[in-house]
Amino acid sequence: MSTFQALKSSLSRLQKDRRGNFGMVTAVLLPLAIGAGALAVDITNAAMAKHQLQEASDAAALATAAALADGKIDTTTASSFAKDFVAGQMANFIGDTTELRDTTTATVTKTTSNGATSYSVSVASSYSMELSGLAQVIGFNTTNIGAASKTASGHSEKQGSVSIFLALDKSGSMGNDTGTVNASQPTESYTYECGGYLNKHGKWITQTCTGTRTNYYTKIEALKLAVGNLTAELDKADPTHIYSRTGAVAYDIKTYPETALAWGTSEVTTYVNALMAANGTNSSGAMDKAYTSLTALNNARNDNENALHQAKTGQTPKKYIVFMTDGDNNDDLAGGRSYDILTKGTCDTAKSKGIEIYTIAFMAPENGQALLKYCATDDNHYFKAESMSDLLAAFQEIGAKTSSQTTRLIN
Repeated sequence: MSTFQALKSSLSRLQKDRRGNFGMVTAVLLPLAIGAGALAVDITNAAMAKHQLQEASDAAALATAAALADGKIDTTTASSFAKDFVAGQMANFIGDTTELRDTTTATVTKTTSNGATSYSVSVASSYSMELSGLAQVIGFNTTNIGAASKTASGHSEKQGSVSIFLALDKSGSMGNDTGTVNASQPTESYTYECGGYLNKHGKWITQTCTGTRTNYYTKIEALKLAVGNLTAELDKADPTHIYSRTGAVAYDIKTYPETALAWGTSEVTTYVNALMAANGTNSSGAMDKAYTSLTALNNARNDNENALHQAKTGQTPKKYIVFMTDGDNNDDLAGGRSYDILTKGTCDTAKSKGIEIYTIAFMAPENGQALLKYCATDDNHYFKAESMSDLLAAFQEIGAKTSSQTTRLIN
């Protein structure tokens, strides 16, 4: 056989032999498969990064708008606040947030109408995410990750006018200590009997000693601070005092003279700060006073609160009662009446007239809690405050809700 024929025979056998095809195909396709997998990982990572950045931008826009509305920052510091917020949110996802902070922009638009201020905040963020090695081989080193958010924040113009009446418990148990130390005066001096002796006339003389103990806020002190939180929210929403009218009545076993509804919050503040804890508990008269104050008629036999608000703002006010207690109503043994039933009757009537009732049970027993749950407009209007911090938060939230403060995403 010639050399040519031998070579031809070998090539023929090689052509017919398919035993190595799989290995050859694998050798060719494996890098492509690995590359496709790497690209898929890059695409997934980019999608996750964009989702994370979008959440961070949304949170930054909301936080900036809320901080502006709360007066914690102003329009000159809002951009820096938003940049820091985005960078802080993304610090766990990207190592170096310098580029992200530098490329983040925040713009604020402030609008004032009829004494109410609102803010619109836009936040845009972006950074370059490094891709995998294979993507870099084919010419793609990084991809841009971007997100944008916009919020509206401030006070609702649709329902700006409000009339709010507080019915506040000042019974003896309100003089009890909370579990919160008075930060401005953490200790107090007190005297106690520490022995005695017989004097020369045979009379027993009691000796007293002086000690130091932890100084806790009392419940009544906590209430005064909590009402301050509520009035601060109203004042922030209505700095010129043309939208809000407030009044208050205190009760223990009897109902005390109220401070009548008036524009702003100063008279309520003075009234509450003068309260002193004493006696038993009967909420019926105070709740009746709150209701009748909000629904009183003027000389023309028109709703007085509606007329006053319409004359000043052209709006019909939203009416609220804020009802707070730390105990149970006492039984009226002499009159055979139930103060709980009388109070519930007033609550029913008020709610039927469209008055919203917020209730706060401040370290109250079960019966007191049950009464307040019944009187509350719904579960969202009932607050169970088991500590001073709970009480402060409850009154602040009620203040924010009644002043119609909102912060929302609009993009």
